[in-house]
Amino acid sequence: MPTRRDFLMQGAMATAAFALPRRSLAAASDVEFLEAQPASIQLAPDGYPETEIWSYGGVMPGPEIRLAQGARLRRRFVNELPQASSVHWHGVRIDNAMEGVAGLTQPAVDPGRNFDYDFVVPDAGTYWYHAHNRSTEQVARGLYGALIVEEPSPTDVDREEVLILDDWLLSPETAQIDPDFTSRHDRSHAGRRGNFIVSNGRHDLAFDVRQNERLRLRLVNAANARIFVLALKGMEGWTVALDGMPLSQTQPLAEPLILGPGQRADVIADVTAAPGETAHLVRIEDQEGVSQAAFRVTGRAADKRREAPEALPANPRMEVTGLEDAKTIRLHMQGGAMGTLDSAFLNGEKKSFRELVDANQFWSFNGTIGMNDTPLVDVANGETVKLQIYNETSFPHAMHLHALHFREISEDGGLGPLRDTILMFGGQTRTIGFVADNPGDWLFHCHMLSHAASGMMTWMKVT
Repeated sequence: MPTRRDFLMQGAMATAAFALPRRSLAAASDVEFLEAQPASIQLAPDGYPETEIWSYGGVMPGPEIRLAQGARLRRRFVNELPQASSVHWHGVRIDNAMEGVAGLTQPAVDPGRNFDYDFVVPDAGTYWYHAHNRSTEQVARGLYGALIVEEPSPTDVDREEVLILDDWLLSPETAQIDPDFTSRHDRSHAGRRGNFIVSNGRHDLAFDVRQNERLRLRLVNAANARIFVLALKGMEGWTVALDGMPLSQTQPLAEPLILGPGQRADVIADVTAAPGETAHLVRIEDQEGVSQAAFRVTGRAADKRREAPEALPANPRMEVTGLEDAKTIRLHMQGGAMGTLDSAFLNGEKKSFRELVDANQFWSFNGTIGMNDTPLVDVANGETVKLQIYNETSFPHAMHLHALHFREISEDGGLGPLRDTILMFGGQTRTIGFVADNPGDWLFHCHMLSHAASGMMTWMKVT
């Protein structure tokens, strides 16, 4: 029997926008274009050839989209790629039809065709947009950019920098992207991890700053699978927002900041290094620190430092209420190398693990591989849900909930910060709670994108 995804895909020709010439489209409205197209960039160091990538607007990262809280975002997505694609607005609480999830909220946009995205951004914060069809490949080829929604009043900083962190899997000889996006090893282990790590598409990103200057660093993890463990050197910092949502109190950055794929953090940092020195955003690997981005101190902004920063203003609808009577759902994650998965349902048929390996599918949610016609959660608009997640695998998973935000519920009933992605390590059981206050069909999946492509994907229905 055809699934709901098959139905949506078959309906693409009936619902996709007409492929009119670009000038006709421009004349018909004032909407801006967001073009997905091949490009060549100098990704590797000088001396290597340019890397062939897929891009938005021919640049890496894609064009930064910045607007005020409550403003309307309008973009006509034009697909000039050899594959169908769509654009997902990661972390933004928007109408279901604008979510950009091919096969669930819209048909994928075929090559040479277009789709209009048109929605209001309700929340200030750091978000990003990226491809959401064949995501393991398309995001790894470069299809992403920052979406910044500004608070109504300026924050008390001297400047801000958006840093999109990523790793690329490149040939050491040619600097071209490894084309094996279905590797069994990547799918069954930690995911597709790159060998070339960058910030904003540069391996040597550096800024000139001044001592006692106050920076706002907007950090986005756009990697397929890499977990970034970050610290500051020559700067003192405070975390003020996670996944776009302001913290009720600023948190001094005393311990390393951990960002799983898809997660974001806003950090306010005061430059403490002296003129002539270099401060760093440090990436910690194997208990050693290396520079993720450098901040060269060229002078002094002020004679003394200012007071610690205040919390950012809250966004609307940040409360999670009704947890005492909430519907409770369990999500059991199994599979992968060194896992305990003996069998699972794939396309409605029970398969042995050996058969799943042959199908290049390795992970299950509640005994099911990938999407089916039954949602994990089916609730009425405004209902509160508690979701208990048990990771019975040997690997971490960054579980991302589309267009709804949640709080982690501790064993003593305390609530963590509002987030849209939770990083779970092997053997952990974590419980999240959220108010299902946005009607539609919402994806819930692992943002280690190879894991999503090999089974770790389900959906929730809010009616």
